[in-house]
Amino acid sequence: MTRTVPRPVAPQAPAVPAAGLRATARIVARAGHGGTSRSNGAESGGGTSRLPVLEGGGPFALRRVQSHADQARVCLVGAMSAPLGGDRLRIEATAEAGASLRITAAAATVALPGRTGELATYDVHLTVGDGARLEWLPEPLISAEGSDLRMTTTIDLAPTARLVFREEQILGRSGEHTGALRSRLTVRQAGRVLLDQETAYGPGAPGWDTSAVLGGHRAVGQFLVAGPEFTDRPAEVRLLGGAAGDGAAQGVLAPLAGPAALATVVAPDGLSLRRLLDQAAAG
Repeated sequence: MTRTVPRPVAPQAPAVPAAGLRATARIVARAGHGGTSRSNGAESGGGTSRLPVLEGGGPFALRRVQSHADQARVCLVGAMSAPLGGDRLRIEATAEAGASLRITAAAATVALPGRTGELATYDVHLTVGDGARLEWLPEPLISAEGSDLRMTTTIDLAPTARLVFREEQILGRSGEHTGALRSRLTVRQAGRVLLDQETAYGPGAPGWDTSAVLGGHRAVGQFLVAGPEFTDRPAEVRLLGGAAGDGAAQGVLAPLAGPAALATVVAPDGLSLRRLLDQAAAG
């Protein structure tokens, strides 16, 4: 009688969750001077801000676009779907003293669920030097159902810096529920805090969809302007949009305790949100 001895089976290592994407994009604008300079293969005329640092990576493809007057302009182009659960993304942009920089995006950013169930992080750090101007005007962030994103934006302003900042958040794509979105915005001037706010929407955030917060709206945004001109001429408080309770986009423009003004808007959709933020920007 033949006896078969089973072959020992090697123990299997526990499955390791796929690591999320790690990526950082860096942009530096430097004031132009007389003559012609060359940066990263592109020429700039006298007085036009230069871009000595323009580094993308991962989902961030940075595209230099046509400058305007002395302003350097950069467009963020998504090279892949991101942020997904587990991703760690960061953007660092600096307008050095006397420089002018405008940053836009080619399309909306969509936060999506990942394979591991981990949350994703998306950090933005903007630095604006003395006499510099930075315009941060991306397209909306969309929180897709099942996603979990923590976003932080930190802005450091020199005493005579100027800032134009727009932020739009859409809670869920058409016909779906929102994901979980936690967002913090901190603005400092010469080390002194001008604004420090934190918001939370979606699963795990109590009361976010009640009348005390969004009142059934699914789009929220803000438009922030800062500059020394607000020191002597603070912005006047102004209501934006329709009457409360009629379902239309509505918001308020108010001065901050410092040289800045902030417009905050809630709206039923991204289109009406943008219209009201543009109204605030137009003064």
